[in-house]
Amino acid sequence: DTLKASENKVVKKEEPENANQSITRMDGNCSSSIPRDRETDGIKINGVNRARAFKFNELVAATENFKAAYFLGEGGFGKVYKGFLGDTGQVVAIKQLNPDGCQGNREFIVEVLTLSMADHPNLVKLIGYCVEGHHRVLVYEYMPLGSLEDHLHDPWSDKKRLDWNTRMMIAAGAARGLEYLHDKMKPPVIYRDLKGSNILLGEGYHPKLSDFGLAKVGPLGDKTHVSTRVMGTYGYCAPDYAMTGQLTFKSDIYSFGVVLLEIITGRKAIDNTRSATEQNLVAWARPLFKDRKKFHQMADPVLEGHYPVRGLYQALAIAAMCVQEQPNMRPLIADIVTALNYLASQKYDPEAQPPQRSRKNSSSRKSRSIDDQNTPINVEGHNRTRSIDDQKCPINIEGHNRTRSIDDQKCPIIVERQQNKFRGTKLKNQIGAPPTGILIQPFRGLS
Repeated sequence: DTLKASENKVVKKEEPENANQSITRMDGNCSSSIPRDRETDGIKINGVNRARAFKFNELVAATENFKAAYFLGEGGFGKVYKGFLGDTGQVVAIKQLNPDGCQGNREFIVEVLTLSMADHPNLVKLIGYCVEGHHRVLVYEYMPLGSLEDHLHDPWSDKKRLDWNTRMMIAAGAARGLEYLHDKMKPPVIYRDLKGSNILLGEGYHPKLSDFGLAKVGPLGDKTHVSTRVMGTYGYCAPDYAMTGQLTFKSDIYSFGVVLLEIITGRKAIDNTRSATEQNLVAWARPLFKDRKKFHQMADPVLEGHYPVRGLYQALAIAAMCVQEQPNMRPLIADIVTALNYLASQKYDPEAQPPQRSRKNSSSRKSRSIDDQNTPINVEGHNRTRSIDDQKCPINIEGHNRTRSIDDQKCPIIVERQQNKFRGTKLKNQIGAPPTGILIQPFRGLS
């Protein structure tokens, strides 16, 4: 594909090679100009071990003929209903695909195969599927608390607003699910559609990634990317992928950074109700990353100041690195998991600490100082070092060919090289681990 892209739009210039099966999902909608595969019979799904093949009349019975009272939601793919399986009584979510919707036979098969091979507590479980006539139905475990998007962006929702601790727990869990896809699945998988509506919440706000119709097997061997038509959701799609069609694991990292910004700020990735300069979340956030005095402006007003200042800085630093324009400047998912696991473990007690205000004099507090006159997140040239000044920033990453370190006297996240005794969790290097290994651990001295 030849595309022109900016932070605010993606323009398609040429048809994909196989237009019959291509669905481009941008801004949450299908591209109506691209014909969809309308084959209704003959789908064969091989290699599915854990998923059950349902008959359509079983699912009709489970939903009382898709009764309105069981309706949970609707998207470009079709409608989702709550159901009760007759033989076991299990509560499930039943996604009935719209024949004229976004998800064609190809995407349907990809989702069934991906979830049938996957087994992780942060991925939604596929109970089964139905292929009968023109019917395409997916049956998932039921997630009673809905989606992350519902909790962050639905002003009419009766759902409880998320506090800081819950937000960090959700972010860490979603990162672990993505890590499983990138590092643990064989072959590795690029998610390609990470967004708030695809992060579902179970009991205790336990997050699980869902909707794998756009998943793609990642590059294998010496390959650095997969060339493919651009698909995804506007606002979450990495600009490098949108411009070139070259899909990498770092494409998912960008999308994760957008989701993390949504979690921190409570803003939508794209919000056309805001002024022109604030409609795109990443474009709005980038100037604010450069001014520590404005960090508090990025916290979700719903939190009403109930968040740890240092935790906010650290979370913003992670998000800022994820949404770097250059994909090789973005961290690996394993690094993100380690950092977010640490943040999620640092419980904030709103009863014990007063709410944060505009902290005009906070720069004088040396223990939490980030130089107001300097960009807190600084990435230098590829051929020298990639650094974030360890005197000024909560996260410091040094050169590709040397070490990646975070000063253990200044920063909550320590990355260090050790010859003998290893402490903490082993960390993979983006470029290639040095012979001595790179490790990461929480800074014990932080409160």
